[in-house]
Amino acid sequence: MDTVNPVDVIGAGRVGAALTRRATALGVAGQLVTRTAGWEALAHHPGRPLLVATRNDDLDGVLVRLPPSRRADLVFLQNGMLRPWLGANGLEGAGRLLLYAAVASREAEPVPGPDPSPVTGAHAHAVAAWLTHLGVPAAVVAPEDFASAELEKLVWNVAFGVICQARGVTVDQVCALHAGLLRVLVGELVGVAAPALDVEVEPEALLRRLCAYSQAIAGYRAAVKEWPWRDGWFVQEARRRGQTLAMHRSLLDDAGVSTRR
Repeated sequence: MDTVNPVDVIGAGRVGAALTRRATALGVAGQLVTRTAGWEALAHHPGRPLLVATRNDDLDGVLVRLPPSRRADLVFLQNGMLRPWLGANGLEGAGRLLLYAAVASREAEPVPGPDPSPVTGAHAHAVAAWLTHLGVPAAVVAPEDFASAELEKLVWNVAFGVICQARGVTVDQVCALHAGLLRVLVGELVGVAAPALDVEVEPEALLRRLCAYSQAIAGYRAAVKEWPWRDGWFVQEARRRGQTLAMHRSLLDDAGVSTRR
C-alpha cells in the first residue's frame, strides 16, 4: 500500500473540520489552522500540501498571515470562481480541488458524490491520495479537464442554490419537481461560463451529471451564497459579454436576493 502523508488544513468550518476529524482518526492529520491558532506552526512543514478550506471572502486574510515558505504548497478547495483572484495574486499555478462531497453540518461526516473529486496543480497526487484514504475518492486531472469540472461545479452551485432558495426544495427535489426550470437556467449559465472558460459543453449530458450528484446528496438544501464568487460572477460576466440571464434574475427575485451588490 502506498504511503499516505499528512495534509495541513487552513479553515475549521464544516469541511475543514470534517476532513481533519477523519484524518486524525486515521493517523494522517496535519496542522489544522483556525482564525486564532496554528499559523506559526505552518512554518515548520514546508513542502507539505496545504489545503485552504476557508470561505472565499477570507482568502486575502490567508495570504497576509501565511508564512512565505508555504506559498508554493497551497491547494485551494474551490467553491466559486477563483480564477480572477488567483491571477491577481500570482497564484495561477496553485493546486486546486473541487470537492464532490457535502457536509451538512459542523458535526456531520462528508458524503461523497458519485464521481471522484478532481484535483490539479501543485501537490495534486498527494492530496488525491489523502482524500481517497479518508473515504472521499479523488483523482488527479489535467488543467483542461479541471476547467470542465470547474464549470460543472460552478453551474451546480448557482443553479441549485437559487432554485432551492426560490422554491423551498432540496437539491434532489430540484430535478424531480423543477426539471424544466433547471434546464432553462443551466442553459443560460452555460452560455456565459463555457466561452469564459473555453470549455465545450453538451447540455443534456451536463444536466444528467448535475442531477446524479444531487441524488447522491439527497436532502441537502443549497442556497445563494458567496455572491461575488458565484452568482455575482455570472451577472458581471454576462454584462461584459452583452448577454442576459432572464431566468436567473427571475429566480433571484423569487428568492429575495438583490443583484445590487
